[in-house]
Amino acid sequence: MVLKVNTSVFFLLIKLMVCYSRHLQATINPTIGAPWPMPQKYSPSNKVYMLDESTFRFEATGETCDILTSAFDRYKQIIFDTTFRFQPKHGTDTENALTVASVKVESECDRFPSLESDESYDLTVSETGIVINANAVWGALRGLETFSQLIVNKYFINGTTITDFPRFMHRGMLIDTSRHFLSVDVIKKHVEAMAQNKFNVSHWHIVDDPSAPFPEMSQKGSYPGPGHVYTASNVLDIIGYARMRGIRVIPEFDTPGHTQSWGKGIPDLLTKCYRKGEFDGNYGPIDPSKNSTYTFLETFFRDIANTFPDQYIHLGGDEVSFGCWKSNPDITTFMSKMSFGTSYSKLEQYYMQNLLNIIGKKLNKGYLIWQEVIDNGAMVQPDTVVEVWKRGYVEELAKITKLGYKTLLSSCWYLNYISYGDDWRK
Repeated sequence: MVLKVNTSVFFLLIKLMVCYSRHLQATINPTIGAPWPMPQKYSPSNKVYMLDESTFRFEATGETCDILTSAFDRYKQIIFDTTFRFQPKHGTDTENALTVASVKVESECDRFPSLESDESYDLTVSETGIVINANAVWGALRGLETFSQLIVNKYFINGTTITDFPRFMHRGMLIDTSRHFLSVDVIKKHVEAMAQNKFNVSHWHIVDDPSAPFPEMSQKGSYPGPGHVYTASNVLDIIGYARMRGIRVIPEFDTPGHTQSWGKGIPDLLTKCYRKGEFDGNYGPIDPSKNSTYTFLETFFRDIANTFPDQYIHLGGDEVSFGCWKSNPDITTFMSKMSFGTSYSKLEQYYMQNLLNIIGKKLNKGYLIWQEVIDNGAMVQPDTVVEVWKRGYVEELAKITKLGYKTLLSSCWYLNYISYGDDWRK
């Protein structure tokens, strides 16, 4: 499986971009007190106002909740702890410093962000004060982030009028903690960086072939040594941290392939591979022919559904090798019984439909899958979201949407583009 995003590379790239920018200073100047990303409507003025650190405060004039009050404390620290130095050249009104930022949220706070969350906001900075208006608390968070970006040297801000809303409802980043275990603190730094750039979905590829750092499977499936496991409290801590920043956490448990680490702790889950009619000691994907497989999956994903509040779970489905299935005599017998002939894509379809029924009908969750399931000719539920990650994505998107599925594009947005393994050493 090609590593879709590596957080370590994310922070390395930021450092590289900073170094690279130093070579471009003759032609490109950094923006000062400008928002990122560019709002839908952005009208700065030459009027500069002062903020009084000793008296400045945020004030909720509409609905409020723990998300908003926590954001007030966080952004006051962000704003006045900055070390960036800038002296305004325009008229600064030091006698009439702005002391209050009024934030009005129209609707009662949702418990968690969702695909349908309203992130729109209006922001005004003028001589009459600082005002952020938002329909929902998630828009207020985006407005507070923009406000913090407008301030320079702790004290100064341009007069500004902004109307903003995201172009895309799903703006995600994927981290892979199976191949590269990331501590809770590093994951939180990643979430913080997402909030600064107004991303709203943390796609957590939490287990894979190399390791399963997750309860139940972790005793035998995680990397050796202490500290390579996420406890239930760790997971809830990360979800809560992301929630305060308006970021959804979508877990990915990729099956039926990429499950070697699962098999270490779950007996009889994986397919035994045969050579010349005998078990050769190797294991392949999850065995779709056993009823016990679906009993386990329902129990496992029920726990996942209860732990992760988001309405979606990513179920993987990429890069399933049919070789081991083809070698197994029990699966060959099952294929004949089900009238699948030699079409192993039908076996994959059988597995995925059973899994989607568990997730959708029994657990009442939505689901995402990788594009290979569709590429292999398998039919899935009409409400499945198909994520495209391979080259040729334009044609792939056209094919998938023509079939009536919703799609999610990640193909052209890699932060790392590796052939495989530890190319980062180069």
